[in-house]
Amino acid sequence: MMAVSDHKVPSVPFRSVLFSAIALWAAYFVIITVRAALGEFEFQQEMLVMRALVTLVGVIMTLVLWSLLRLFDNRPLWVRVAAALIIAIPAAGAIAQVNQWAFKDLQAKAEEAYGRDQGINLRRDEAGNLLVDVPVEAKKDWKEGIDDEAAYTPRSESIIIANAPTGLDMWRQLIDIALGRYFLLLAWASLYFALLAGEKARLAERREQEFRSAAKAAEIRSLRYQVNPHFLFNTLNSLSALVMTGQQARAEQMIQTISSFYRHSLAAEPTADVPLDQEFDLQRHYLTIEGVRFPDRLKTKFDLPRELEDARVPGMILQPLIENSVKYAVSAVNRPITITVSAREEFDRLVLTVSDDGPGTPDGSDHGFGIGLANVRDRLEARFGNDIAMTCGPVPGGYRSEIRVPLTRSG
Repeated sequence: MMAVSDHKVPSVPFRSVLFSAIALWAAYFVIITVRAALGEFEFQQEMLVMRALVTLVGVIMTLVLWSLLRLFDNRPLWVRVAAALIIAIPAAGAIAQVNQWAFKDLQAKAEEAYGRDQGINLRRDEAGNLLVDVPVEAKKDWKEGIDDEAAYTPRSESIIIANAPTGLDMWRQLIDIALGRYFLLLAWASLYFALLAGEKARLAERREQEFRSAAKAAEIRSLRYQVNPHFLFNTLNSLSALVMTGQQARAEQMIQTISSFYRHSLAAEPTADVPLDQEFDLQRHYLTIEGVRFPDRLKTKFDLPRELEDARVPGMILQPLIENSVKYAVSAVNRPITITVSAREEFDRLVLTVSDDGPGTPDGSDHGFGIGLANVRDRLEARFGNDIAMTCGPVPGGYRSEIRVPLTRSG
């Protein structure tokens, strides 16, 4: 019996999470690298290494964000969004802190290189102020005999061009960097929610399919179980008639044959298909039972090609068709009647035929196109959908029922 997995919790596979995190931060790495190259910044190699470090930390913090967000997978959307907005704050702060640490030394090198290129001396004092040395001239004395020309001695003074960043300035810079990373993490969180919604939709679809399959199996099982009581009713009536007429030997033979029939028919799963040769064997048992009732009137013929023995059909699907031939042909006349059960293949379809050389449709009746044949049609539609055909009706010299279904084989 099929079990519906209604307890399964939808989740995004870790492989998808890892791939999306790497893809996002790889895009960040490429964009920042291209911008730096276009800006003709110096120390490109050092910056590339530091940027790769920040990118790696970004991937790690994204996975940390995921490990916490997954705890809210089954909560309402607004709760998950609120969780993402809150959890992304420390994650972005951690990335910004690593970014500050990684590029701190490069900033000092960049200031030194800029001063060298401009021919000035840039440096920072112990307090962290950015200084530049500016040359000045100071008057020293007058030299006699040189047209009262004054002599000057060159010297330099240090001028503060940028005060040392205060704690507030450092926090502002850190927040500016963190904001960019914060919205990057939120963009990934949005992608994660979309992936999670997709997983929930796929799980819901699988559950729906499982429920449909379970319902279909229940329908097939119900239809299959309808066959046994109908057959049992007929056989018990026949057995009662034999006992009442004093035919104990034939009644005992019939009981043994019924036992053998049910041993075979109940062995298979009601919803499962059976090999066609097994179905034919089962119907041989049934006609043997009926042969006890009609020893001189019932003749049988089975035609099953060897290449179709492994074809799959619903169990006991031929039973109502053969019962109709027994009821409306064999029991309706006092002459020998031959019931023929055959199978053939036509254009990748299995054609099963039950025919008899009886009187056809007696007294204008529908030849039993009621519960029995409706059961056959319903079981075929439950198993194969609309891809079936079933015809029943009188033909010259008797009556014929024919089934056409897709040809499927064992394995």
